[in-house]
Amino acid sequence: MITIKGLHKSFGNLEVLKGIDATVEKGEVVCLIGASGSGKSTLLRCVNGLETYEQGAIDVHGRRVRAEDASIRDIRTRVTMVFQRFNLFPHRTALQNITEGPIFVKGEPRAEAEAHGMALLARMNLADKADAYPEQLSGGQQQRVAIARALAMRPEAILFDEPTSALDPELVGEVLAAMRALAEEGMTMLVVTHEMGFAREVADRVLFMSGGRIVEQGPAAELLSNPQHERTRDFLSRILSPM
Repeated sequence: MITIKGLHKSFGNLEVLKGIDATVEKGEVVCLIGASGSGKSTLLRCVNGLETYEQGAIDVHGRRVRAEDASIRDIRTRVTMVFQRFNLFPHRTALQNITEGPIFVKGEPRAEAEAHGMALLARMNLADKADAYPEQLSGGQQQRVAIARALAMRPEAILFDEPTSALDPELVGEVLAAMRALAEEGMTMLVVTHEMGFAREVADRVLFMSGGRIVEQGPAAELLSNPQHERTRDFLSRILSPM
């Protein structure tokens, strides 16, 4: 469904992605792991057309992803994104945040979009928060609204950029539970995460990135339990057994 070939991305003289090759098949959950600065979030932003790239190609269902092309708007409705810091509109209620895209991007009738939005809020255990503004919600609640907003576009895949890293530890579980339910329903997901337990339990495959390259990839349980590359072993030893 998502195919990345020979992807290079630089910011000025700093090359951040150095020839990435990766695929995500329909219904697959793929987790990207690696230290901060390894290029994981930049890769996701390129897939969603939020960043341009200099070399290589990204295709979604055979359609080329280019941030500068008019077609990127349609691609973003098919592959939505959940951000690290929620990115909710502060002056919109939870329901309004969810219905903004369907109404103004996809042209859905307001009544239909609101009915779907309320169903998504109920699915996220937030049915009573439809009229709440982001500042009235906990971080975990805001992130679940953000997931509902991504789902409101009826996407074929969702990109998650460290969706729990901005949350207090006690709120992480509720967001991971929502993501786990999506995976069980067959949603295609590409997830940047430091939650190794989630990756082991939910991911079909794990890709380890370092220095702008995919150093190692494989089935989640296999890679996390028995990494083959020295850099992967070093990273996992530090993140699984912190000092």
